[in-house]
Amino acid sequence: FLFAADRYLQPASSGTPSSKQIQLSPDDLSQMVILFQSQWRREPTTQELARLVENKVQEEILYREALAMGLEKDDTIVKRRMAQKMRFLAEDVAAAREPDTAELKSWFEKNNAKFALPSRLSFRHLYFSPDRRGARARDDAAKALAKLAGQPQDAKLAASLADPFMFQDYYRDRAPDYLGKEFGPQFAQAVAKLAPGSWQGPIESGFGSHLVFVDTVIPGRVPAFEEIELDVKTAWLGEQKEIAWRKAYEAMRAKYTVLLPAPPDNAPAKQATGN
Repeated sequence: FLFAADRYLQPASSGTPSSKQIQLSPDDLSQMVILFQSQWRREPTTQELARLVENKVQEEILYREALAMGLEKDDTIVKRRMAQKMRFLAEDVAAAREPDTAELKSWFEKNNAKFALPSRLSFRHLYFSPDRRGARARDDAAKALAKLAGQPQDAKLAASLADPFMFQDYYRDRAPDYLGKEFGPQFAQAVAKLAPGSWQGPIESGFGSHLVFVDTVIPGRVPAFEEIELDVKTAWLGEQKEIAWRKAYEAMRAKYTVLLPAPPDNAPAKQATGN
């Protein structure tokens, strides 16, 4: 397949290649076959390979004809794509270097806050609905709390004092961010401060008033380097790419002077800053 396509695309010629000549290399053909195999789990037939080759030729012809007509000029999508490729090239400089373990450990020690695991807690709550109770919801919760003094979290009395809740009555191993999204930040902050082992409240959420019984708290911690070495490497590489890109752009930016249009006559005068 590859040799046949190669002969089809590269007929014998002693002349110098011109802009009207399209030449595919053996590597190009191999990539077509590999891509086909990855998608279809088999090698392409002669006809299928010929179609792949013709599609590649068609793409190259249309690209060249578009360039000849200047269609790439003032095209926002083309500009963005080319700018993106320039950024990728700058970032590839950083990606080419492999850090050793000592360097990663040193970087981790300076940036370990980025990898801190939040505290997590498990709790049961009783809900007092303002839709059902109106302005009495918080007062009813306070009265229920007095009845629950010394009671365990699964006391039968507890469920009889509250209203049905649309989600869960018990939340296991939840982080503050999750609770903030579920109940609102005010509720999440208040629950995070509760000591485990007793009914407490009332605590307000976006739904109404709650009594909360926290049964377990797992304190937040910074994991050891050995636990998350791959995550550290990924974060280090991301930072190196950003540094490489920033340096490359600053060097390119220094070559240019940016001229801005004068403000309209009816606009307040503003002092220009930067180049």
